[in-house]
Amino acid sequence: MELDLAGAELKAVLNRLRRAQGQISGVIRMIEEGRDCEEVVTQLAAASRALDRAGFAIIATGLQQCLVDMENGRRTGEDPEKMRARLEKLFLSLA
Repeated sequence: MELDLAGAELKAVLNRLRRAQGQISGVIRMIEEGRDCEEVVTQLAAASRALDRAGFAIIATGLQQCLVDMENGRRTGEDPEKMRARLEKLFLSLA
């Protein structure tokens, strides 16, 4: 299954990943500075949510592409049930 992110979708995913990257850098600095545990965990949770949202956006795009391909009668060469199982596994990996 090939992912085809374009335009706004790509920009949104990249923005989420950059936000998570910044938050993780902040968490590292906070730990190095000996900051309060609660503050560190709060920032770490925010980074985790940003990563999850980026992953869900990627999966949603993949699902949308699969539906469009099926509606247009295009075959990817992959059994639809196998594709569904792969997408489900990806989705659950973020849960």
